[in-house]
Amino acid sequence: MAKKIYVGNLSYNTSEEELRDLFAQYGTVVSANIIIDRETRRPKGFGFVEMAEDAAADAAISQLDGKEVGGRNLRVNEAIAKPRPAHGNYRN
Repeated sequence: MAKKIYVGNLSYNTSEEELRDLFAQYGTVVSANIIIDRETRRPKGFGFVEMAEDAAADAAISQLDGKEVGGRNLRVNEAIAKPRPAHGNYRN
């Protein structure tokens, strides 16, 4: 089963291709996405990588967390799914 990884503190110049290549050293990358701000259309400085094998994902997390890439020290850990509130229904 694929494992989703959070990658934070990315340089704003990092491309999705560079992110994919960085993680591909450790195994098969299913997807690599950098989150873009809707209003400014600029990267927010974090993204997600999904890797095919759990062991490869664990290796990538342990090797890349804290590593300097693009002048910034990455924050890399397993992405934890948080429930999202229903749109427009923020009051109880």
